[in-house]
Amino acid sequence: MKLTIVEYPDKRLKEKSKIVEKFDEELHKLLDAMYDSMIESRGIGLAAIQVGHAKQVLLLNIPDENDEQSREALIEMINPIITINEGETIYQEGCLSVPSFYEDISRFERVCVNYQDREGNTKTIEAEGLLSVAIQHEIDHLNGVLFIDKLSYSRRKKFEKEYKKALKEKKLSKV
Repeated sequence: MKLTIVEYPDKRLKEKSKIVEKFDEELHKLLDAMYDSMIESRGIGLAAIQVGHAKQVLLLNIPDENDEQSREALIEMINPIITINEGETIYQEGCLSVPSFYEDISRFERVCVNYQDREGNTKTIEAEGLLSVAIQHEIDHLNGVLFIDKLSYSRRKKFEKEYKKALKEKKLSKV
């Protein structure tokens, strides 16, 4: 299964993802294909909606101290729910669906999340730092929220202008 990253301003990114009820071979194929797409795109997180599947599925693969990603460090979350959030942190975020744009975003410093794994088993994870930020970013995707939606009005207007210009330049370079 070959997946393509859906890019802003595609309307599918605003869709709310549906709860997964079947933990079957089809889900496993989606998870495996999402992993390949995420690694190929040099991402650390990916929500299913970002590859056109409106399911409450996300992946996280935070690099180690050598900036390496491994399948062993992969976290697959299905139907995630944040149960505890504490503190505040500001982190510069980017997104595979909004390429080449980074912005400081305020998030909770620590979160506790209940979710299911690919077999449907219930799991809990406590996270802080980059993992906490990445979890919140991907869960936002499941709710149809992009990190740029969290920008102030003036910063969002500046982003829109910069992004339209970048898209125009990208189209011109392909001609």
